Amino acid sequence: SSSSGDESLNDKRARILSRGLPKQKPIEGVKQVVVLASGKGGVGKSTTAVNIALALAANDSTKEVGLLDADIYGPSIPKMMNLKGNPELTPKNLMRPLKNYGIACMSMGFLIEETAPVVWRGLMVMSAVEKLLRQVDWGQLDYLVIDMPPGTGDVQLSVSQNVPIAGAVIISTPQDVALLDARKGAEMFRKVHVPVLGLVQNMSVFQCPKCKHETHIFGADGVRDLAKTLGLDILGDIPLHVNIRESCDSGQPVVIAQPQSDAAKAYLKIAMEIVRRLPVPPA
Repeated sequence: SSSSGDESLNDKRARILSRGLPKQKPIEGVKQVVVLASGKGGVGKSTTAVNIALALAANDSTKEVGLLDADIYGPSIPKMMNLKGNPELTPKNLMRPLKNYGIACMSMGFLIEETAPVVWRGLMVMSAVEKLLRQVDWGQLDYLVIDMPPGTGDVQLSVSQNVPIAGAVIISTPQDVALLDARKGAEMFRKVHVPVLGLVQNMSVFQCPKCKHETHIFGADGVRDLAKTLGLDILGDIPLHVNIRESCDSGQPVVIAQPQSDAAKAYLKIAMEIVRRLPVPPA
């Protein structure tokens, strides 16, 4: 019958496609990988990734946390984590991550001059991402947080297909333009069978430091509405606050610099929600 013919054709297609996909291989020493992504640039993803990595460690001092900057063209983790210099090599020729605030960090920014542009084609970028994932001595980590570049391109697909990912978190502002791209990001992870843990609404509200009046500069509740449409959870809201920007620019993220502030508490709550939704890690 035509239906059985269609099924066998689909099976054949699936087999051919699966042959072309790389086999997922865990990163040695890493129990769970959490990726932070955004469809659009400029929504505060790297700032969120840094503070969530620090919050994961702050919430549970028994956990070891690493942070990988997968943005080859615009690495920002070195500045935000106040780290400079080239990684040392182990006897096995693996790079040792640079460490600050108890977080092991790896970034393209450690391998090139701070002001040097990376003018590479796709294949070179893929090779660099592979090295940052595989040729690093991460030690023993409970969580590796990967700060993805914006968009839904080669790097996102490569990481998703090469590494078993415990969960993805999508960062967006409530602005309509950002939400369109955030939706694409969530759909991409679903297509490559990466569980989306939820959405984070960044820059959700601005409070005037003088009169305390609140203004929704980028709109109100846009990410919440998107989460409902996609059947996903909202992990938390982060306010638009000058302290968040200033602290990251100075290399002292707000979770470290002002742990009792409302902004730090927002990140700590989001980190807790992420852990609640992760599968049970391997022993």
